[in-house]
Amino acid sequence: MERAREQAIDGESSSPVQPPEAAGTALELLVHGVGGATPEDMLNDPRTVRITGDVTAAVFRRADDVDAEERPGDHRGGPVREAYVWCNLTSGNGARALWLLLLPFMVVNLAHWMRPASAGRGRAVRLYGLLVRLAGLTLTVLLVAAACEVALDLAAWQCAGTRACVRNHSWLGFLSPDRPDAGWWSQPGRRLALACLVPAALTTLLWYLSHRTWSAYESQQPMSRAAEPDEETDGSGLGRPGFWYGRRLVARLRAAHTAAGFLTVAAAVGSSTARYDRAPGGPAVLEALGALLNATLVVGAALVLWVVCRRGRSENRIDHGRDRGLVRRLPPASLVLLALTLVYACWSRPDWHSAGRLPGDTTFGGLALGQGLLVIALGAVAHSLYRTNPRVPGTPRTAGGDARTAMRGFAGPAVAMLACALGGVMSGGVSQRVADWLDGTRHSIPGPPVLLTWQASAIPPLLVVLLALVGWLARCTWQLRHRETIAVGRDYPSEAKDIARTRRIASTRAMAALTDRAPLMIGVISSATLLLGAGALAGAFATGDAPSEAARGTYGVVQGAAETAQALGSWLIGLGFILFVTWGRRAYKDPAARRTIGILWDVGTFWPRAAHPFAPPCYAERAVPDLTWRMATWTRTTGGRLVLSGHSQGSVLAAAAAWQLKPSVRKRIALLTYGSPLERLYGRWFPAHFGPAALASLHREVACWRNLYRPTDPIGGPVRLPGDCGPEVDHEPLMDPLAYGRTERQPLPAPVLGHSDYQADPAFADERDLLLARLLPEVPGQRPRTEAQGSSGRSSE
Repeated sequence: MERAREQAIDGESSSPVQPPEAAGTALELLVHGVGGATPEDMLNDPRTVRITGDVTAAVFRRADDVDAEERPGDHRGGPVREAYVWCNLTSGNGARALWLLLLPFMVVNLAHWMRPASAGRGRAVRLYGLLVRLAGLTLTVLLVAAACEVALDLAAWQCAGTRACVRNHSWLGFLSPDRPDAGWWSQPGRRLALACLVPAALTTLLWYLSHRTWSAYESQQPMSRAAEPDEETDGSGLGRPGFWYGRRLVARLRAAHTAAGFLTVAAAVGSSTARYDRAPGGPAVLEALGALLNATLVVGAALVLWVVCRRGRSENRIDHGRDRGLVRRLPPASLVLLALTLVYACWSRPDWHSAGRLPGDTTFGGLALGQGLLVIALGAVAHSLYRTNPRVPGTPRTAGGDARTAMRGFAGPAVAMLACALGGVMSGGVSQRVADWLDGTRHSIPGPPVLLTWQASAIPPLLVVLLALVGWLARCTWQLRHRETIAVGRDYPSEAKDIARTRRIASTRAMAALTDRAPLMIGVISSATLLLGAGALAGAFATGDAPSEAARGTYGVVQGAAETAQALGSWLIGLGFILFVTWGRRAYKDPAARRTIGILWDVGTFWPRAAHPFAPPCYAERAVPDLTWRMATWTRTTGGRLVLSGHSQGSVLAAAAAWQLKPSVRKRIALLTYGSPLERLYGRWFPAHFGPAALASLHREVACWRNLYRPTDPIGGPVRLPGDCGPEVDHEPLMDPLAYGRTERQPLPAPVLGHSDYQADPAFADERDLLLARLLPEVPGQRPRTEAQGSSGRSSE
């Protein structure tokens, strides 16, 4: 019984093997790409049957092929085809639209995986991960602080304490101290205590979403395996047994971030109340209680930092352990501290009156400064890793590392900067819109913190930079289209030329090449964001006034520019927030829009949650084990030939699943990728896991590999393996369209397919058949004989 259990865990099922005739069976396992697909479309048959899996992700076959292994003679002309459908992992019900709120968390989590490749730099790698986790923690605090700004400062403190504002919002009347029948809630501390339920509920919602998805995704059991003597050590980390099992780390980070959210709310309520109690003439007991609560908040913040700074992921083994009780009890302890703070704030203070703003500038300014310093430090570590990256023979190299690496190793810091900017836009947008809704243009309340106004004023200059960048890209694309027009003529030399069709093909190729300009675009935008953010922070703290007020008395052009930037920035940041909410609401009701958002998550949520527990869940922690189990069990029970066929993002899942197989099984798998972003996107942006060394290792470890791509494809591209391996993997660029004009085989104009429908090209079937011909079937159940067995002619028990 124990042996059977071990076999089940290791993928060595004790189920009976197929008869030897099944060894001739060939299987093609299809994995679709971004946007999803139906099994009927993938298998080109309206009658499909789910043979394993559930409604979330499953493997399908044609109804006629359900028992194909028992009838191997029926498939001598081609392989049995299976379709792995995983689209519901990212584009399920309407509740997935709420994941838009988690966009900054998803982006900062991507930055964790963008570090440059390194060898022997364990401390620098751990420091890189630590800095990204700290940046993720600041985003959690920023989001909760924005909710505090809206509920506590703008609504409960400013509007409820101002007679003119309450007159236009009668629902705040029971909080107003200016009414003759002012009630129990009219005191400022009690108003703050009541309003803090909003950010506390937001923190609870984030915890709930993370815990729910954690139970569904991170808790999936991967196939356990022990290292084999012939297993390579220079490949991708995606082959480590515990890579796709981040249950423990996500639980630890979730506890820390949830506690940080509750502590942020407690600090917003308690610090304002304690500041009043420290004034001369205040009750000594309340002053002492306020000091004690503030000291406890500092201790809680230190514990949160300690948990976040602990060692990150454990990938070399499947970690089933649990953290100590202190970590698990951190969220309830912070919730108890928040409750004590509310009791303290609700104590009667008849002489306390609200005026001005709560000290939000200090909070948001400290967060902005901390995020900027973290990004700069992250850039220094990334540059150090990039410069010391060992060179892979046959790859182009710059003064530091691989020339194909996006932004010379600065991709992670740049994306982390964009995550912080997204968090700032969301926090500033919601604060500005709520302030406009509460007060409009009457100026009866002070409004949001000055720093948020300065940050909003930086948006128009950023748009100017963006427009200049778009203009430059348009010019480059136009020039490239001209060159591609000549190339199209060379590719179809015997065809009668059609100027309109030539331009259409050339334009498609030129637009597809824009993908390779993405590093430049991200670099320019993130650099401009960092500089403008630093300027906004300096301006807010140096003047203490909004840009229009700070520019009074200066040159007219300066004052006019400041007023224009402030007005446009306030309008744009509010418009951005409205569009964000509208898009989420449309996605909730419209399946087509939800599918578009699902495409974003297909790319953004491939990676495990290593930096932020509130990011959307990693679907690959379900998909990769699914594929690994299917391939391992099928090849073992049948001994047949298997081609793993992945399109677009499906090719990335296919590569990750192949890495997770035991080396002895991996050598019996053929890999067919088409429209694949393995090198063009993942190899450049995530070089530590998909760089030249990792992809070359994958090529050595699988039986054979072929890759198809088109020059009109904006996502897929060549794998570009170094040396002689490149032509072994990359097929020549496929012609798109298949025919330039009307032919006997194409009597109607052939479409420009771009990223879709690779199976329509005859090269697809040819390459698949060649891969199957190179695979040798193995008799199922056969075990290799040891030298001792070979000499004695029998095996020992």
